[in-house]
Amino acid sequence: MNIFYNTLISIILVIGCLFLTSFASASAGIEAYQGDTITLQGYSYGSQMVYLFLTGPNLPVNGVALNDITARADEGHFTEVSVDSNDHWVYKWGTNTMGGRLDAGTYTVWVVNGPNDRSRLNAAEYSTISVKLGTPTITIVTHAIPGTLELNTNPGGASVLIGDDYRGSTPLTIGGFEPGTYTVTFSRFGYSKLSTPVRVESGKTTEVSGTLIPLTGSLEITTSLPGARILLDNVSQGIGPVTLANLTMGNHTLTVVKEGYVTTEQMVQVIPGRTTQITLPLVPVSPSNREILPASGSDPAILIAGFFVILLAIRQLRTQ
Repeated sequence: MNIFYNTLISIILVIGCLFLTSFASASAGIEAYQGDTITLQGYSYGSQMVYLFLTGPNLPVNGVALNDITARADEGHFTEVSVDSNDHWVYKWGTNTMGGRLDAGTYTVWVVNGPNDRSRLNAAEYSTISVKLGTPTITIVTHAIPGTLELNTNPGGASVLIGDDYRGSTPLTIGGFEPGTYTVTFSRFGYSKLSTPVRVESGKTTEVSGTLIPLTGSLEITTSLPGARILLDNVSQGIGPVTLANLTMGNHTLTVVKEGYVTTEQMVQVIPGRTTQITLPLVPVSPSNREILPASGSDPAILIAGFFVILLAIRQLRTQ
């Protein structure tokens, strides 16, 4: 609704008769905008006419007529309103008056039982109405177009929280976000959580990518005898004792090999942020527990040397 349309604001000003001759003084206040139409009304007992004038910002001190701000009350100009047979009077005051436009501010409407301006109120009965006029404003409300989040992680398969709400796992595209800032959290077993604030813009797709950092721990490995070869998950880690750092959390297979001793294999657990100490015993090979050791045939250099020895032996047999 256009705020410049006239609004109807009513206030009842009761002006009563005391001892048959005087008005009972009363005051009330209303608020409106410049250009509004305000309905003023009340009762006057013992008078067939009320005289209205206005004072306020940039107006003569003794007042002006409500319908023409160039007509001064001290020159005999008032807005005259008849009182009906029920002692009731009413006046619709258009604040877009003749002679100019009223400024924003607080005004006083004077209701008098005779044509008396402000300087001669001691000879009359009167009451007042406070009117505050504001500057019209226009407010435009626009509905923002939702934005979209496109979410990816390395590695994929990470759970996605938007704020505290689970929304699925990566890769993931989610629409319908009101413009604003959201907290996105990625989580995956074996990796540190990753949280980041993300700004969503109206009608746009915001890409969010994150690299998850594995949770790691360390193993400090010793054996009952030095010189044993250490393998973790079938990958050689050197000759013990050794300390293996930055290992992914979880279970791993630890193997210890030494010639003349039984190969030892054990499941170990890597705990994130901790160094786990492990000591493995070496048991000598005996006729009852003799076995083919993985280390004796797993070294490529030994295999190649053995192959050449066999070839030389065959060659010598042929030349004899």
